[in-house]
Amino acid sequence: MEDRNAKIKGPYLQRSIQARIEAFFLDNLGKVATREQLLKVSTDPVTGRQPENWHQRLSELRTDKGYTILSWRNRGTLKASEYMMPDAERRSTASRRMRPTSATWKKVLSKHNNRCAWIEGGITCNLKNGDIDPIGGGTVRLTPDHKTPHSLHAETDPKDPSKWQPFCGRHQVMKKNYWDDETGWLNVVAIVQSASEEQKRVVFKFLQNYFEDTP
Repeated sequence: MEDRNAKIKGPYLQRSIQARIEAFFLDNLGKVATREQLLKVSTDPVTGRQPENWHQRLSELRTDKGYTILSWRNRGTLKASEYMMPDAERRSTASRRMRPTSATWKKVLSKHNNRCAWIEGGITCNLKNGDIDPIGGGTVRLTPDHKTPHSLHAETDPKDPSKWQPFCGRHQVMKKNYWDDETGWLNVVAIVQSASEEQKRVVFKFLQNYFEDTP
């Protein structure tokens, strides 16, 4: 029987975390990779430093480079903290993302008291640089987010603080996955994937009723 588990075939000596993760997945197409393997592959081959933002680099392989990387949210046969790249095919992606200037970013951070500005259910995330994310794990590093999705307005003014907000890595990933960079439409499938099991059951029941009533 074919072994479905990924193997670290390195050492992976690429200079960036993203490139090392990409090489690992390409060496293990269709195989199940674990969080522990990704942490090991992400580790700097020179300094031995283990990165804290590897999951954000994983998200960028999906959103910025167009790879399909599955998790338990996408495929029921995968467990939590397991991932799979089924093939090397890449989707077309949006144009290169604009970033605020250093001065603008300082103003944005100051406005939000150096905390993540994500709001859900009326509650602000409020994680700050250096905090340990209680849900996603790892040390928080705030990064700039386009208030208007990049897919709808790629040329956001890098000098206008009102166009930007600080997000932690987990909420950057969530927002990116909620928007389809190719069409500009809400990525409804990704929203449902990120919902709790209880919420998924509500959606499932709604769709059952909807299609029963559809002629």
